[in-house]
Amino acid sequence: MNSIKIPVYQPDLGGNEKRYVNECLDTAWISSRGRFVGEFEARFAERIGSAHAASVCNGTVALHLALLALGIGPGDEVIVPTLTYIASVNAIAYTGAKPVFVDSDRASWQMDVQDVERHITPRTRAIMPVHLYGQACNLPALRALADQQHLFLVEDCAEAFGTLHGARHAGTFGDISTFSFFGNKTITTGEGGMVVTDDKTLAERARHYKGQGLAAHREYWHDVIGYNYRMTNIEAAIGLAQIERADYFLAQKQRVAARYADACQDLPLEFHAEQAGTRHSHWMISALVPRPEQREPLRAALAAAGIETRPLFYPVHTMPMYAGQFRRHPVAEDLAWRGINLPSFPGLSDAQIDGIAGVMRDYFADHG
Repeated sequence: MNSIKIPVYQPDLGGNEKRYVNECLDTAWISSRGRFVGEFEARFAERIGSAHAASVCNGTVALHLALLALGIGPGDEVIVPTLTYIASVNAIAYTGAKPVFVDSDRASWQMDVQDVERHITPRTRAIMPVHLYGQACNLPALRALADQQHLFLVEDCAEAFGTLHGARHAGTFGDISTFSFFGNKTITTGEGGMVVTDDKTLAERARHYKGQGLAAHREYWHDVIGYNYRMTNIEAAIGLAQIERADYFLAQKQRVAARYADACQDLPLEFHAEQAGTRHSHWMISALVPRPEQREPLRAALAAAGIETRPLFYPVHTMPMYAGQFRRHPVAEDLAWRGINLPSFPGLSDAQIDGIAGVMRDYFADHG
């Protein structure tokens, strides 16, 4: 394989990141205290329209913390799409609750609301929609269903910074919601995450648990079993610099998606489509090949040209630790076996996209 010339993702750190990090180093505020933690949380909450935001060390612990704040635990069930990154499901398992898998909606690739309704039992405590690859789930329908059934709604927005349903940002429909700032996310802190909510009590519970369960008014007194899930001031400094450029990143994502659509319009690919009434943030440019057996040869052809790609996530119900009983989720399985993520970073040039399209055109011309 040739060396990678076009990665599937790379962050843009061309703003105030270095200046803010150097301030952390110069002042020695490098751990979980310092001005950037509070400023990043405040700016993030303001950006998405949430009352409270608590920063954490990564997106997986954000999910765990959200579930802990709700009191989810052994004997409970949480409904989650099988077509998701493994972290969504692992966080449920960490609490001792049972993940209950549902299929995907074919048009949006997101959680199938009707399948969610079919899987609600007396043990169900929460529904966890995952906004896959930057497209919003059917949030009004899921919110209505959760309210009707007296369930919590926990949004996994790891891939959905900048994603809207109507005029509202993903993450503002749930009782509590989470974001990830891993290095390949639209805004990044390297590692990092955020828990957001409009509920003051849930916000206080999340902050309590993330800081080792430290009591508010007694030094070194801990009144719950807590966790060290805090974000560092250095990570928050990077995050603040990133959110200052959020509009630029999101505009570039829209440009990249539009260029792919134009460059690949003659190819037998089905791109992940924006649904009516939403704004797709295009975290990843994702597409389906016509037949499952075409995907890996296409990826090999792109790799030979130095172009990195990824497969769509494997359905979690097919993985050994979650495959205790045989189930079929046919839509999720079909999407997973045919799906490919193409290079998607904001700085991807039109010429590079045209080159990627050219490699794929050559492949389909030879292989049909």
